Amino acid sequence: MNKPLLAALSSLAIAGVGAAPAVAAPQAKAPAATVDFAGTVSLSNCSGSVVRFPNSADTDPALVLTNGHCLETGFPGPGEVITGQSSSRSFGLLNSSGSKVATLRANQVVYSTMTDTDITIYRTTTTYAKIKSSYGISPLTLQDTHPAAGSAIKVVSGYWKRIYSCNVDGFVYRLQEGDWTWKDSLRYTSACNTIGGTSGSPVIDTATGKVVAVNNTGNEDGERCTENNPCEVDENGNVTVRKGINYAEETYIIPACFTTGNKLNLDASGCTLPKP
Repeated sequence: MNKPLLAALSSLAIAGVGAAPAVAAPQAKAPAATVDFAGTVSLSNCSGSVVRFPNSADTDPALVLTNGHCLETGFPGPGEVITGQSSSRSFGLLNSSGSKVATLRANQVVYSTMTDTDITIYRTTTTYAKIKSSYGISPLTLQDTHPAAGSAIKVVSGYWKRIYSCNVDGFVYRLQEGDWTWKDSLRYTSACNTIGGTSGSPVIDTATGKVVAVNNTGNEDGERCTENNPCEVDENGNVTVRKGINYAEETYIIPACFTTGNKLNLDASGCTLPKP
């Protein structure tokens, strides 16, 4: 996993984290969306973003998306699904330049798991409309269709205030890391060399500006299927190890599991998220 804890100083030096944050370059093609830090958040040990679904209303409680392994009460175990857990976690809301403009606070862990995917969704104590009127910041929208191979993407880390640019290299039937297995994971091209603290960063399609995945892991040492060294497993059980390559978990399956008022309904038609 892209560890939620601070990475070793040597790793930071290699990655050049001390340098000024990267800024999304203007896209040459007219349809391309501007991708910056607006709507992203910093957590105590991870990155995240304020998200909405295609059918969310401005008056709905604002939701924050990050990784399952960023949950403040510890990693959910294999097969474990957490819903409705109380939380008072705080998030630093960032503007387009990466400056913190507010502190948002959660009142509930709506959903968290590391089974099949690696996500935590928090409900905050405010609404999208209030965030917009107070700070001029809109949420990021989750795309509800499968991302496409080859798409240009940006991984936006609110923790490091850094943006990584690369492409979708492909998709992984099963990504196995330690005791956890994730389905249909998104593999980056090598330019997205994400590090510890980038866990939970939104992966944004630069053509649409929508979130297509949430950054979660990478193979650090070339080991096979161990923690911090995920391996790819195909339909026939063949294992591939790609040292230095990083991954994300797709988010298009999430909107179908939420109904009016941003309420979780794991029994909703089309919802395929794991149930408790």
